[in-house]
Amino acid sequence: MRLSESDRDSAVSVSLDSALEAGPSFASGPSNGHSRVASKGNGFTHHPYTNGSSKPSIGSDLDGRTQETHRSSVARVSLPGRTLYEDSYVDREEFVRLIIQSLRDVGYMESAATLEAESGYIMETPEVAEFRRCILGASWESAETALVRLGVTEGEGLWDAKFLIAKQKYLEHLEAGKITAALSVLRNELAPLNPELDHLHALSSLMMCSDPSDLRHQVGWDGAGGTSRRRLLMDLQRYIPSSVMIPQRRFATLLDQARAYQQSRCLYHNVPLRSQPYSLYTDHQCDRNAFPRVTTAVLSVHEDEVWNLEWSHNGKYLATASKDRTAIIWRVELDKDPRYRAYSPEFILRDHEFHVGCVSWSLDDSILLTASEHRITLWNARTGLRVRTLEQHTDVVTALSWLPDGSGFISGGLDRKIILWDADGKMRDNWGRTTPIRVTDLMVTPDFTRLVAVGMYDLPPTIPAGGNAAQDAGAAGCTGTGAGAGGGGTSTSRGSETRIIIYNLTTKHPESSIRLEGELTSVKISQDSQYALINRASENGPPAEIRLLDLNTEQVVHKYTGHSQSKHVIRSCFGGVEGNFVLSGSEDGNVYIWHRETGALLEVLEGHGEGSVNSVAWNPVNERMFASCSDDKTVRIWEAPPPDALPPSALAVAGSDGLDRAEDPRDGENGKGKGKGRWDAGPSTSTSSVAGAGSSSLSDAGNGYGIGSTTALF
Repeated sequence: MRLSESDRDSAVSVSLDSALEAGPSFASGPSNGHSRVASKGNGFTHHPYTNGSSKPSIGSDLDGRTQETHRSSVARVSLPGRTLYEDSYVDREEFVRLIIQSLRDVGYMESAATLEAESGYIMETPEVAEFRRCILGASWESAETALVRLGVTEGEGLWDAKFLIAKQKYLEHLEAGKITAALSVLRNELAPLNPELDHLHALSSLMMCSDPSDLRHQVGWDGAGGTSRRRLLMDLQRYIPSSVMIPQRRFATLLDQARAYQQSRCLYHNVPLRSQPYSLYTDHQCDRNAFPRVTTAVLSVHEDEVWNLEWSHNGKYLATASKDRTAIIWRVELDKDPRYRAYSPEFILRDHEFHVGCVSWSLDDSILLTASEHRITLWNARTGLRVRTLEQHTDVVTALSWLPDGSGFISGGLDRKIILWDADGKMRDNWGRTTPIRVTDLMVTPDFTRLVAVGMYDLPPTIPAGGNAAQDAGAAGCTGTGAGAGGGGTSTSRGSETRIIIYNLTTKHPESSIRLEGELTSVKISQDSQYALINRASENGPPAEIRLLDLNTEQVVHKYTGHSQSKHVIRSCFGGVEGNFVLSGSEDGNVYIWHRETGALLEVLEGHGEGSVNSVAWNPVNERMFASCSDDKTVRIWEAPPPDALPPSALAVAGSDGLDRAEDPRDGENGKGKGKGRWDAGPSTSTSSVAGAGSSSLSDAGNGYGIGSTTALF
């Protein structure tokens, strides 16, 4: 957008070889900390300047236009071509106009006017400035007329823009107590634009507001004296060509987009947006040494495999569930330096008849839920006392998920039941008598709209010639009774397929059912409620993988591979700032971490002993800490390497000293033990066949796996 003819005549073109210096004009006044005597010339200029803090010689009016009192004193620079550089694709005019807008935004009005005169480009035409003045000054009729001159053509765009203007006009009349004028706008300006009937009814109901404050509260509007007119201007800008009226703070928006892109490509980005310095001089890059990848503590109180774990919402406690029929609440000194941080078992929750497979914290961290076979137990997390035991399920409870508002929780199990409970343990509702699948995991979306469940859907049984159908009885429930995949053979086989079912949380009706190959063992939902992270095991088919499913499009957008999972239940999670990482255990005893956006495998962390790493959990408060639990009976805390590496002897190890446990006569029993084994395992003919498939049998429990090395990996 070029200057007018009068401006063009007053400017003198100069060649690129001229000695004219670009930059802000000199003026007397304060110098922003720089001496007026000193020269700040970047190596080529010899004139002092004040960085824009001096009294400007070019004034500005309220609508953003500068007074052109000194343009004739600035010579125009004529440059060849239309792009910024010879090898650039950036249009010079667009770039310069954005610079002019940015200078005005930060208050450098004189510099902006100088650049306009020197370049021959202006930020906006007088018509745009007039339109802005009409909106900010409540000249509504003139504003509507100006829309057409600014390129808003007849059609839906023009109608939408006129509706926004009429709505603002209507609200301001109501605020001022001009009910008759407001009613006239509603009937003669808003209604003829044919808005949605519900929207029109909502606007008309505002006439019943008792006073202006009630009106502002109901609409979420701050009134004529607030920022509502400027917000209207921003909304109207969507309908005006951006080449005519540049979107507000456009250059800053481009910088924010560049920063967001750099962060999305930074594989180890794990720092909150506003907690680190940001420079335009260099590209963003996080240091790998700031990423949690070394063991800083080994927690070894459990006496058998540790199957699940979850951090409290305040990040100060960690709950773990084990095959040893206990759950432990660990206290973590989160505010201490990792080198001196203490970990201690706050409570050992022993009162479970069977193995413990699930733990879940209430929103305020006052209640901890545990699931042991078909029983759910509510524990007071501040006293360690049992509050209540629930036994409405008839088979293994495989999942517990609190509602986002903390008013209750949902449980799911292999009995095909999904039950909604109040926070105190009273059953509120259920998803019909049974669901189509034997639930292996479920989670409520943070936006409180959907429930995502994964599990197995039984197919009709296949009976070989001469087989006995009676041997397939009970397949509707859990068909395995231990940690393995099932041992003894049967004469019949019941096939199954795995599905993801997305329920509407309000109606409890399924919105969609998605079939996936392989056993689905875990589901986690992203904080924006858009994505589901699903572990898929594979015994004889394609390699195991973790899938990132878009819940809106029902499409798999990423797959994460490299770990191993065939027989055991392994649970993954999102981790880091904004859920930038995907974290999972593996049957090879390692912890795997991927970059969520690119799918790149970042780390394979060793340290656990023999057996599977069953579950992982990232601390919700400390973005540089996560925990993992394993068949080796231990829990490991992983953090970023300390600045100075500690000797191996300094690694914190929480042992079982002083925490002796009485012998339990049931330790010789196998129980049902489905908390860790494959849930689609066939019926077993003996206890030993189940225990021997995929995990250590009880006869080996005394030997254990050992806790592995306690040496930090830095």
